[in-house]
Amino acid sequence: MKLNVGGIDRILRIVVGLVLIGLAATGTVGWWGWLGVIPLATGLFRVCPAYSLLGLNSCPLHGPKH
Repeated sequence: MKLNVGGIDRILRIVVGLVLIGLAATGTVGWWGWLGVIPLATGLFRVCPAYSLLGLNSCPLHGPKH
């Protein structure tokens, strides 16, 4: 799979994912906080299936060649 998540996008996904999981684990938010696993995983693995479907890429080293 081609990497398509990079830079600030990657950092934000990891932070948002960890915050949501933390809020869910402490009972601050409902079950939906566990959805933080999705941005966390896409940030850690640097691959976003939605980006692939939409043809998007925030990873400058692995983006399209111009």
